[in-house]
Amino acid sequence: MIDAPLSAVSFAPLAVALPIFGAALAFIMRRKRRTQITVTISVLVITLCLEIWMLATVWGGGTYAVTLGGWAPPFGISMVVDGFSAFMLVVSSVVCLAVLLYATSQGMADGDEDGPVSIFHPAYLILVAGVSNAFLAGDLFNLYVGFEILLTASYVLLTLGGTVARIRAGTTYVVVSVLSSMLFLISIGMIYAATGTVNMADLSLKLAEIAPGTQTVLHVMLLVAFGIKAAVFPLSFWLPDSYPTAPAPVTAVFAGLLTKVGVYAIIRTETLLFPGNKFSTALLVVAGLTMLVGILGAVAQTDIKRMLSFTLTSHIGFLIFGVAVGNQLAMGATVYYVAHHIVVQTSLFLVAGLIERRAGTSNIDRLGSLAKLSPLLGMLFFIPAINLGGIPPFSGFLGKLGLVQGGAEMGTPLAWVLIAVSLLTSLLTLLTIARIWNRAFWRKAEDAVDPDPLLLVGVGAKRGATYDIVADEPGSKYSDRGDSALLPKGMLAMTGALVLVGVALTVFAGPLFDFSDRAAEQLLNPGHYIEAVLGSTEGNSP
Repeated sequence: MIDAPLSAVSFAPLAVALPIFGAALAFIMRRKRRTQITVTISVLVITLCLEIWMLATVWGGGTYAVTLGGWAPPFGISMVVDGFSAFMLVVSSVVCLAVLLYATSQGMADGDEDGPVSIFHPAYLILVAGVSNAFLAGDLFNLYVGFEILLTASYVLLTLGGTVARIRAGTTYVVVSVLSSMLFLISIGMIYAATGTVNMADLSLKLAEIAPGTQTVLHVMLLVAFGIKAAVFPLSFWLPDSYPTAPAPVTAVFAGLLTKVGVYAIIRTETLLFPGNKFSTALLVVAGLTMLVGILGAVAQTDIKRMLSFTLTSHIGFLIFGVAVGNQLAMGATVYYVAHHIVVQTSLFLVAGLIERRAGTSNIDRLGSLAKLSPLLGMLFFIPAINLGGIPPFSGFLGKLGLVQGGAEMGTPLAWVLIAVSLLTSLLTLLTIARIWNRAFWRKAEDAVDPDPLLLVGVGAKRGATYDIVADEPGSKYSDRGDSALLPKGMLAMTGALVLVGVALTVFAGPLFDFSDRAAEQLLNPGHYIEAVLGSTEGNSP
């Protein structure tokens, strides 16, 4: 139901339909490389413009629902647009567009005429459709469908190239994803058996009427299913081995988005289906362990992509911390921090791809002199890295400060312990970043252990290494391409653009925090959501 006049919200289903139709068209154009690229980029740009329009519609508040198929809720499929879902749509599409342009530039620089373009572009658009469907879903089954769409596409993207490492990582990823999806589907079946509905607005009313023991079982099952997808401890074992093996653009978009869809599902169900923070203590413990185990794993690594995978896991703990605290201050900070983490984590994985391309490796023991070889690359790493570490005045600091203030407002002993753990995690994140900077960027290449020939390009004649030596090696993909093949301008530009988006989160932190606070108020007062979907619920609103 839409109470507002015809607006962007009326076209919310197009955020899912456009990428699906675009994927079909891209597949049809699989033999026409440039046309396929043009189709994919155009569809993402149009989708992003629509989502920005939707965000502008709900910026000042308000929740709207679109019912599909002519069936009234709770029987029909509902798509719901509120501040949180619209914000997530825009941030995810910005990231997806930047990564797509990065991948396109990489392919052009490599002359990848025979690469898996016909597979990549349709699969990428299907992934975008799945993410959008999950953010808009107004019922649990449609949320499940969104997860399955994006997971199916991710299986394809993760194994591009068919190398042994990627197939092995893809196998682990598939097994874990299938288990979490089975658990989610079983949960949906049990919820329907207990309540007769899967519409989330309707469930918000009916779950409160069933036996407390049954509520608890259903609550735990959903938390475990979404916890696996969000990679919270101890359900995060699969992530560090799965993501780093994929191509750099795929790793970046996975790291930035996929776990956040799981976090979104946790936030939505905890505030709408099971309000009241019944599992606040358990979630605080899980959040603390996720932070600590993740960042300790990062400190122990020598490969940049594995380091970033572990920091990704640890910072999911910050988001769960905000959900566990559950007051408006913490929830508003969580909404802001989700956007921050999507942008910054994706930026860092794109930089990791550039480092590996420029130096031939992402192992910090074999790196050095990158600040001298490419000051721009050093800057592209440094800004999001200190942002991730929470250095003032960047968005990472502002988001963590909001979470700490929310925890202090909660005031329980366990909340204070989590505040201490979050500060320790931030310090260890800075330590991890400092290790990467000191070894990869600041140290001399001559001091690295067995540096790749690509690293020595441009260091100087002292080692006798020149670009020609690398380009003339048998099978080199850089032959006759010049130095720009090492760091293509398009890849640098897209990484820089995403870094600037991260900076914009700091520059516009005031209005963004105001918006996040309104989104948090909507989340914590589900009556607005219920009324948007079901109409007036006077006397029934929780």
